[in-house]
Amino acid sequence: MSSDVPPTPPIMVGGYGTAGGYKFSEDEIDSVIKQWEDLHDHLHQDLTDAHRIKEVKPPADEFASHDFVDQGANPSGATLLEQHQRMFDYVGNFITALRAAKNKIKVTEQQQRDELAAKSKGY
Repeated sequence: MSSDVPPTPPIMVGGYGTAGGYKFSEDEIDSVIKQWEDLHDHLHQDLTDAHRIKEVKPPADEFASHDFVDQGANPSGATLLEQHQRMFDYVGNFITALRAAKNKIKVTEQQQRDELAAKSKGY
């Protein structure tokens, strides 16, 4: 995960967690986690698309095509990819924090569980 990804805000589930951020009831936390997981899945697809933009090749071996790709598409794609990666990482961190709050365990323990699960899914 990128080091420049902002930390997640405090999360409370029921009476557990840290005040001053998000607060969810125990009845709604599973729905909230599912919504964030769906967003994470969509961002994963967006990352794939951003990679394609970053790696686009010139349609012809001539100046205009190379200039468009070298000066426009590839640099824009690199920025798009970087920003999507940051969002993907942030959402992943937020899901970890939500699960940790739900399970009333430390975030680092949940991160290890999530990393194992992600490896099995192929993220």
